[in-house]
Amino acid sequence: MFKQILGKLPKKPSSAKFWDNGESQAPDNNNNQEVSSQRASSNGDNLASLSVDVLPRLKDVSISEKEDLFLKKLRLCCVVFDFVAEPQRNLKEKEIKRQTLLEVVDYVISSGNGKFPEPVIQEATRMVSANLFSNPHQQQWKNKTPEAGDLEEQEEGSLNPSWPHLQIVYEFLLRIVASPNTDAKISKKYIDHTFVLKLLDLFDSEDPREREYLKTILHRIYGRFMVHRPFIRKTMNNILYDFILETGKHSGIAEFLEVLGSIINGFALPLKEEHKLFLTRVLVPLHKLKCLPNYHQQLSYCVIQFVEKDCKLADTVIKGLLKYWPVTNSSKEIMFLNELEEILEATQLAEFERCMIPLSRQIAQCLSSSHFQVAERALYLWNNDHVSNLVRHNSRIILPIVFPALEKNGSSHWNQAVKNLTENVLKVLSDTNPELFEECLRKFQEDQQNAEDNKKKNGETWRQLEEIVASMAK
Repeated sequence: MFKQILGKLPKKPSSAKFWDNGESQAPDNNNNQEVSSQRASSNGDNLASLSVDVLPRLKDVSISEKEDLFLKKLRLCCVVFDFVAEPQRNLKEKEIKRQTLLEVVDYVISSGNGKFPEPVIQEATRMVSANLFSNPHQQQWKNKTPEAGDLEEQEEGSLNPSWPHLQIVYEFLLRIVASPNTDAKISKKYIDHTFVLKLLDLFDSEDPREREYLKTILHRIYGRFMVHRPFIRKTMNNILYDFILETGKHSGIAEFLEVLGSIINGFALPLKEEHKLFLTRVLVPLHKLKCLPNYHQQLSYCVIQFVEKDCKLADTVIKGLLKYWPVTNSSKEIMFLNELEEILEATQLAEFERCMIPLSRQIAQCLSSSHFQVAERALYLWNNDHVSNLVRHNSRIILPIVFPALEKNGSSHWNQAVKNLTENVLKVLSDTNPELFEECLRKFQEDQQNAEDNKKKNGETWRQLEEIVASMAK
């Protein structure tokens, strides 16, 4: 990933030209030069001094001096620039900081087998906090991000203008957390609950590049710092509760669920009660939100992980899906059907029998849908061998429920593909249990005849009432 970053960046100019805007004078390694610039404050009247020291390169100093110089470079990188209100100011200082960030990342990557001392870890987390958590310009960018309007404007506004620096800061944090030279016992004093909490808050960023880095970093922190695992799960739960019950708006739900999918995959058996509650109180209710398409793939993976680990949860999950089944949104209905098939593949016969009646009724409604993709997707369930086997074992209960919808599809659905699929399903059902099939067919024909008789009877009653009203009017 670091090589990809370097590949996208412009080549670093030679030291003789970089430090003094083209003047042929290299920096003195013994006497640090100071580059200063004046930046206007928010009201435009007062000026604040912004100082950036140009330091020697790490590869140009002796081994004994490297640690002290590395700490100085980390302090230099704590200086935060405004990329939002003043993108063209302090360009030279911004470039110096960017080059310094690249250098400290390279130092972490190429460091030997020795453990990082505590002052390095402390200064590293302070630098990350200054750039990610204490940056006032980040809030300005969030406030300026358009919520509605032109799509191109939204896409441009969702990209963080300070990304040239932030990307390298995230890369540095990732390298520090993942480095074998980082001692977890020392690091947990600085990568503490407060640090993790602020990191989780950043997941609401509009910039997908930032969320991708955060996802990877959180996964590494969860893996390396076992002491933080309960806190991370609890905090993520609280954020998801707030999303479900209060706001309904959050940019990082898909990334959260992707991390949770890996966490769930590592749960030991038997599952703890808190994990089952997370399934029923968080994962299942997440299906009801309008923005489900943004994170359904990750959510479906999490749910299926639970069912595969404990097949007894299948009944709970299926009934939860039925509770939040969409009524007028056909695209969400197709998502539910896709997820349902994967859940049924991991469902055993005993659990299926607990929920088969309400499930069959919902499938019958999908078969009767005028939206051909919904009806088509429901019919494809019979192509799954495991699902077909579950239905065959309970055909006396299921077939009478779904048969009317199948028969109506075969005779009157407007889409020819749905008609063809329905005929195939009816043939399979007929071959599996001919007696039951004939019985359901007779019952359907009787119900159709009764419905026709009732329609005629009602029509006759209305005709008589109209005649009575007409005679009274005379």
